[in-house]
Amino acid sequence: MNKYVSKLLLLVIVFLAAGSIVNGAEVIKLKAANYLPVTHPMSKLSEWFCEEVKNRTKGEVEITYFAGGTMLNPVKMYDGVVTGIVDMGLSHIQYTRGRFPVTEVFDLPLGFPSGWVATQVSYDFYNKFKPKEWNDVEVLYLSTSGPLIIQTISKPIRTLEDIKGVKIRATGQLSDVIAALGGLPIPMQMPDVYDALRRGVIEGTTVDLSTLKFWKFAEVVKYVTSMWRLGTGITFYWVVSKNKWDKLPADIQKIIRKVGDEAKEKQAVLWNDMDIQGKDFFTSKGGKMIDLSIKEVNRWKKATQPVITAYKKTMVSKGYKESEINEWLKYIDDRTKYWTRQQKTRKVASPY
Repeated sequence: MNKYVSKLLLLVIVFLAAGSIVNGAEVIKLKAANYLPVTHPMSKLSEWFCEEVKNRTKGEVEITYFAGGTMLNPVKMYDGVVTGIVDMGLSHIQYTRGRFPVTEVFDLPLGFPSGWVATQVSYDFYNKFKPKEWNDVEVLYLSTSGPLIIQTISKPIRTLEDIKGVKIRATGQLSDVIAALGGLPIPMQMPDVYDALRRGVIEGTTVDLSTLKFWKFAEVVKYVTSMWRLGTGITFYWVVSKNKWDKLPADIQKIIRKVGDEAKEKQAVLWNDMDIQGKDFFTSKGGKMIDLSIKEVNRWKKATQPVITAYKKTMVSKGYKESEINEWLKYIDDRTKYWTRQQKTRKVASPY
């Protein structure tokens, strides 16, 4: 009996050891977090990334994925990655204003016509200028949303006069844009917005079209003012702890980088697709879309110009040269024009 038990124990030990060793190598276990709801398409994309890394490394890397803010909320995501609470995380820069001052140039009204275009431009920008604000992490990709809109629960916004004093949820530098337009910006985490709209705590929010469906805002807002010609977006990041990244074998890094590049391309297309779905869902619910006249758009652009000027002034005070900032803006403008042409050439569907 003792001999039988000994053999059984040996088999158990071998089995357990096999669970942590793949092809003679110890399994690398990582943790990834995302604050978006589990069912959100972007959350599903993060899940795909984790599963794809495991598949392509033949099980050498296992990523435990925590969605829906179960591990970290969007405000604490970046610090959570840097300090090792998780190894990878997704959030966006507007939640931590001042943390990514160079990248915050993408919070300005620079005329991005779609999320597909804005994503290509923001990642091009990162790869060209490599802002030191990202030195604590390995950036797998940056991705900027489709152009923001104003959603309101009861008051249609057709002119600058209409927006005056309206309480509108806005985060980061976008708060300055809303204030410049005459609105009253209210900072708030995304998971709290639906209930705030429903209870009338805020009168509106400024986010992209996708939220009408995937955050269910179409259930509580009646009007959408399309201000896409201002082209302000929200820039997301998918990053890995630098400390963790540097310890990964080179072949594993190469695989993760490859999957990250593919995920960025999927996300770029996803922005446009989600915006189209959001717009269709909203109008199917009887929601009213308001398109600003060209004359009114020009008024809005003029009203928000001081936000760009203030950004330049702030960056100069941080030690950057105005010529350097102008170079960023010119690069963004040039790449926006290039990728807008590419969107048309490649026949990428866009909501605008």
